[in-house]
Formats: sequence, structure tokens, C-alpha cells
Amino acid sequence: MKNSIVILFLLLLSQFGYAQGSTFKVTARPWVKGQKNLPWKEYDTRIIAQLDGFKPTGKVRVNKYGSDLDAPRHRATGFFRVERTGDRWWMIDPDGYRHLQKVVVGVRLGTSERNKQAMLDKFGTEEKWIEGTARMIHSLGFSGAGSWSNEEAIASYNASHKEVLTRSIILNLMSGYGKKRGGTYQLPGNTGYPNQCIFVFDPEFETYCDEMAQKLVANKTDKNIIGYFSDNELPFGPKNLEGYLTLKNPNDPGRLYAESWLKQQGITLQQITDEHREEFAGVVAERYYKVVSEAIRKYDPNHLYLGSRLHGKPKFIRQIVEAAGRYCDVVAINYYGAWTPSEKTMKHWGEWAQKPFIITEFYTKGMDSGLANTTGAGFTVQTQQERGYAYQHFVLGLLESGNCVGWHWFRYQDNDPTAKGVDPSNLDSNKGLVDNEYNLYKPLADAMKELNINAYRLADWFDQQSTNSK
Repeated sequence: MKNSIVILFLLLLSQFGYAQGSTFKVTARPWVKGQKNLPWKEYDTRIIAQLDGFKPTGKVRVNKYGSDLDAPRHRATGFFRVERTGDRWWMIDPDGYRHLQKVVVGVRLGTSERNKQAMLDKFGTEEKWIEGTARMIHSLGFSGAGSWSNEEAIASYNASHKEVLTRSIILNLMSGYGKKRGGTYQLPGNTGYPNQCIFVFDPEFETYCDEMAQKLVANKTDKNIIGYFSDNELPFGPKNLEGYLTLKNPNDPGRLYAESWLKQQGITLQQITDEHREEFAGVVAERYYKVVSEAIRKYDPNHLYLGSRLHGKPKFIRQIVEAAGRYCDVVAINYYGAWTPSEKTMKHWGEWAQKPFIITEFYTKGMDSGLANTTGAGFTVQTQQERGYAYQHFVLGLLESGNCVGWHWFRYQDNDPTAKGVDPSNLDSNKGLVDNEYNLYKPLADAMKELNINAYRLADWFDQQSTNSK
């Protein structure tokens, strides 16, 4: 009954134009790193029903990849690529159709005892789980699976089905090298390094990347793979310079490089400015992206290099984004802390990188899930209906930017507080499309479906609005 009321509300807004051209308020609790129990605030929110003049459809024509069959066809290369048409970037699928990457992160089975029992009760086998999950993902207008998904199960599913789940694979090159080298540790959401300085100046890192990338030869002809992430949320940033300079080992390659760089600038430790810090952060990023991109393309030149999922401060530093743009085909961004995507920031990403971007993590948590929602970086709202509003609002902002070629919802399943040995950012929060018994959050799903199936038309509509305003 509650879900029917949500759908009826959305239909009434669409049919009668109630509040079109305006926004409404959603009360949410923001997330700021290092600050807990922040007060709830009201945020202006816009959903499809409020777009004055846009008429949503209930069905669209897409191909096996979820690409738009109603738009002119582009040059087909047999693999995913990117292309700028006018003021908008697009992914172009292997058959030449324009594509927006609408995917779900972490499409895999839960590991807790509750998850395992629920899987047996609901699906019985892993094969039936991926069958049902792929069907659900497609029914909501999503087209694939993001990082930390069950790649083997998805590849097997794709091999026997006409409608596929596209794949975006994370390689963990720096974090993998760090585990082998020693000195890394677990942080909430990512890997920690000594002084938060990655080992990019180690000569052995380049060798390690080459060895790991050799495995990608097996993926070289797989048309269902969009591309690769080399790592997640690396600590590029203004603290890098002093961080490398103060590493305990005086012979550490990173410390030696930083000392040499400082000497080349003709300055002392006391003369370092914020400009120097940002320039050096760009140098670190440049070295990293060069090494990993060359290794990936050496063994698999057919698929896109999607970057390292910039987050926090790094995504706002010009030199870092510029470095990413020189080596990435698409710049991946984990975008938290903003209820509304910043038009200025998205414009900067496009100008700095000269490449399109994808948002590879975002989510909102609902208190009606029964979970405490104390971990993770997303906003918290009261209901699943409001999670749906937040999804539409955020993605509309992305679509309004001509530089965005996709978004990855984080994530498939809720955190399970009873799970053991999990990332400290994933302990007790309502991040999922499904709960810990694999039940779909329908009010959220309904809003996602409406947005996803209208995504191509919305992009065209926003482009027309922009043209009309010139």
C-alpha cells in the first residue's frame, strides 16, 4: 500500500504538473569527514515530475548493452569508447550506439550468515541468484555492474544471455603492490599508506603493474567490459610533499624524489607554499597515471582506462585532475558531501581533464531500513521514498552537465552489522538496492527506474534547454 502511494504521488506530479519548474524540501543529515551527529537540514530537491515541459516515457528502445537505439548511430569499433558530440560527451558502445553507464556497485553475494541463509532461501544457487539479480538490474534501467562485483558469475551470465551486464573491473594496482611491499593498512573506504604517501616512486611498482596487467590479455576480446579502474581513492593531495619529505626511511625512493624536487624548485622546507603542495600532488598523480595506464594498455588496448576513483580533496585540485585527463579515457569520481552536484565543479572537471567523467560512488541512506546508518559518507534521509527523490535529484544534476557519461550507485546490498571482517565504512548502513534478505527497496527502485529509462531523453532535453537559453 505504501509503495502504491509513492507511485501515485509521482504520477500525479507528472500528469497535473504540480510544482513543475520548482523544487521541494527534503530533510537530510549531511556527512562531513570527522564530524558525527550533524544536525538535519532541509535541501532543495528536484525530481523528473518538476521538469517543466519534459514528458517522461515508460519504455525505451535499448540494445543488449542498454544503449540508445533511437539516436543516430556513431562509428562502431567493437569496444566501448568515448566521443564528444557538440557540447556533450557520450560513451559509444561496441555497435556504435550512444551509451550512458548506469550501473550498480558491488553486485555480489553477502558474506554474513544471514546473507548466506537468505540466498539459499530466496535463490537456492549462485546461478539462480545472478539470473534473478541481472533481471532486476535490467528492469530498473541499469545496464551493468561496477567495482567489487562477482566478475566470474557475471561473465558466465553474459556468455549465455543476449542482454548482458556491462563490467567495470577494479585492479587494485597500488594497494596490491602495497600489500606485497608492506606498510599499508585499512582505512574506512580505502587503503592507508605511510604518511598517506603511495609507493609510486618505487622502481618495483612499475614492474608489479606490468606483471599484474599481463592477466588482462584474457579480457582483450570481451565486448561486455567497458574498462578498468586501477585503484580506489588514492591519497593524492596537498599533504603529499611534506609527507614524502618526512618518511622515516631516508633512502625511501619517494623521500629521495621529493627532496630532489624541492631542490629543483630552489626552495627550503620552510619556504613551501600551497602552490608548491598542489604542484607536487600533480607530479605524484602524473607518475601514477603514466605507469598504470601504460601497463593496462600494453596488454589490453581495447578497453577504456577509467582512472582511480578520485575522492575528497583530490577531485578539487586542478593539477591532479589534469594529470588524470592526460592518461585516462574517462575520469572516475567518487562524489560525496554534496546534495546537489556542483555545476562549477563539474565544469572544472571537464575543462581540467579535457575528458568526460563518471560518478563511481554516491548513495543516500534511509532510517526506515532499521539500520543505524552511522558509517559511510552518504546523506541520511528518513524514508526509501526520500532516497528515491535524492537519486533523481542528484542524477538530474549530472545529466545537466554535458561532461558526465555515467553514474554508479553504491551499492547492491545493505551493510550487515553481523558481518565479520568488513571495511569499517561498511558496517551498519542502508546503502543497498536490496536489504540483507535480498528484498528490493521498491520506493527507491521505482524512482531509479523512472530516471534511468528516461536518461537519454533527459540528456537531449537538457541540451535543448541549453540551446534555447543561448
